[in-house]
Amino acid sequence: MSSSLVAYDDSDPEAETEKADDLSTSRQASLPSSSANPVQHFAPGILSTKSTYETQLTENTGNFDVSVVCEDPPEHYALNNNSDLTSYCRRAYSSPTALCMPYKNYEQTLSSSRNSGNGASQKRTHKDSPTAPKGIRPYIPKRLRQENSSAYEKKESDQSESTSCDVKLDISGEQTVRKISELIKPYLGSRYKLTEVPKSLIFHMSKHSGPVNAIQWCTVREQSHMLLSASMDKTIKVWDAVDTGGCLRTFSCHSCAVRAAQWSSCGRRILSGGFDSMLHLTDVETGRQIISSKNEFRISTLKFHPTDSNVFICGGFSPEVKAWDIRTCKVTRVYKAAVQQTLDILFLPEGKEFLTSTDAVSRDSADRTIIAWDFQSAAKISNQIFHERYTCPSLALHPRESTFVAQTNGNYMALFSSQRPYRINKKKRYEGHKVEGFAVGCEFSPDGTLLVTGSSDGKVFFYNYNTSRIVRTLSAHREACVSAAFHPVLPSLLATSDWAGEIKIWQ
Repeated sequence: MSSSLVAYDDSDPEAETEKADDLSTSRQASLPSSSANPVQHFAPGILSTKSTYETQLTENTGNFDVSVVCEDPPEHYALNNNSDLTSYCRRAYSSPTALCMPYKNYEQTLSSSRNSGNGASQKRTHKDSPTAPKGIRPYIPKRLRQENSSAYEKKESDQSESTSCDVKLDISGEQTVRKISELIKPYLGSRYKLTEVPKSLIFHMSKHSGPVNAIQWCTVREQSHMLLSASMDKTIKVWDAVDTGGCLRTFSCHSCAVRAAQWSSCGRRILSGGFDSMLHLTDVETGRQIISSKNEFRISTLKFHPTDSNVFICGGFSPEVKAWDIRTCKVTRVYKAAVQQTLDILFLPEGKEFLTSTDAVSRDSADRTIIAWDFQSAAKISNQIFHERYTCPSLALHPRESTFVAQTNGNYMALFSSQRPYRINKKKRYEGHKVEGFAVGCEFSPDGTLLVTGSSDGKVFFYNYNTSRIVRTLSAHREACVSAAFHPVLPSLLATSDWAGEIKIWQ
């Protein structure tokens, strides 16, 4: 009897604690984890996740695999500050297409796996709260620390969901967004035909309360009935601009004017930037902010890389242009130029080089008005491309030939070679419209035969690309027409927008 008592008194409590920790650690390692909230907040050059981790069950969902790797924080760090535990979590995407997976289906898979109860552990609440003597910190088992941290992260996750993009559904049902228009179906299997100049007004959409800065048709041909618009009224709208002319979605992610917005290559995300210095990647169906970042400057332009859908470039009121990688949530490259503002960005074919138009114009020269960059090395290839003393608010690439045009504040568009040394074509100049300080956009038709541009007097001008002559002038708006975009599938459909917040569809 005494020998058993001696053995009990000499037992090592730390060994038992280590054993319990090993059991809980092995138990935790057997359970995979996933991100509970698709919102990712990141700062330039630093990967950080704001309270978006919670241990859950995951399983493969089709072709999209998402994994989250979390490291256990140091023990003393967890004791002193539980609120910063989530800084040790990092997100890893196993495939580049992971960003294009529908998060709604992903969440349904998670909820179904949790309800099935296969291998799920029941969380226990620690009800004992003994009062510790003054100056002594009570020991908290590792398992309880993990449960407390996960509960804290769940609370933070619920709070962050309230800051997601406000979505207004003007037409109920998701089938309207993902449908294939009956008008587009006959053209999907055939090659784009000759572009015809539109003559009549089809839809007049005027739900924006501020100037419309940019419009873009959806990049997916089957879903190209959707038109994206970014406005000074702080909103982004998605329209059914082919069948009904109605507004499908309204996103209120920004607190200031939205200057630029673009569809992702999969057609399920919208990348936007504005004068609130915020970058948002928003899911079209759910309105969730997949990425939300505070930039260092006000954004005036952004573009996705033409071959790598995980990379985009943004510029604005800064001498720097930044390349972001969505997978790592970092600024991968910085392109520095002695300018005050970047007006537009244009990727050249294959994405190895790109152009930026700036406001660097002096009395005697206009060097650095258009700058060519090497995308990989961030080296400046040339800044002696355009020598006339006018700024260029927009650039457009020809779809079939190695040329591009630059809209200038001299009330004309200049034609350049898209190959080094990017020489200007002095024999062709597209003039007749007015710019007058507005950020008037220009664009080629999909077959490259026509060049369309807005005008500060509200008109739309159609130029013959080969002869540089005006084919037709359309009196489209009463205010300055700042954007005009040909439909990528339908050969005679055109969308225009103006400074009064109106969008019109012509055929």
